[in-house]
Amino acid sequence: MSDAALPIPASPEADILSALGARSIVLVGMMGVGKSTIGRRMAARLKLPFVDADTEIEAAAGMTIPEIFERHGEAHFRDGEARVIARLLDGGPVVLATGGGAFMREETRHRIAAKAISIWLRADHDVIMRRVRRRADRPLLQTADPEGTVTRLLTEREPVYSHADLTIASRDVPHDKIVEECIETLRAHLCGEQAPPQPPADVASALR
Repeated sequence: MSDAALPIPASPEADILSALGARSIVLVGMMGVGKSTIGRRMAARLKLPFVDADTEIEAAAGMTIPEIFERHGEAHFRDGEARVIARLLDGGPVVLATGGGAFMREETRHRIAAKAISIWLRADHDVIMRRVRRRADRPLLQTADPEGTVTRLLTEREPVYSHADLTIASRDVPHDKIVEECIETLRAHLCGEQAPPQPPADVASALR
């Protein structure tokens, strides 16, 4: 057989898109773990639209998320968040970055499980604190003890985040390395292959 007749090997991206079908890819996890940054780069690799749920919520409400929390409270925000995520998943496939509390809602988890593959970007307390200190617009951290709030949220949320289809460690390496790990692990999952090994949790640290 001549070289010209040899089949062209499929790319990981092509394999993922073929196996995904109409499903989306949803990134879940705590604030500050890099969901939007990683999601945007994954979407570029896969040539899929990228959507940030928080941005869509703000556009739908005509106000910022801190303003929604201040004027209407967290319960109102969570109801709107669930509706927006449902709408976005109905229009897939996309790469969707969700807010830190979105996956805690059972209705939303079930919808994600039915219409997407979920990836938990996992980081520890110190990583998250280094990241979130750079921004002053986190409504849940407008407390006298932000570090204690992060500890509480991690305790509440990590057991739920663990129900995501895949887990990737968010740590102090270039963004593209995390994206590559997401692509490799996603492809293995969708194609029924053994996933590449993940770094141990105790080396997870902030994304630059």
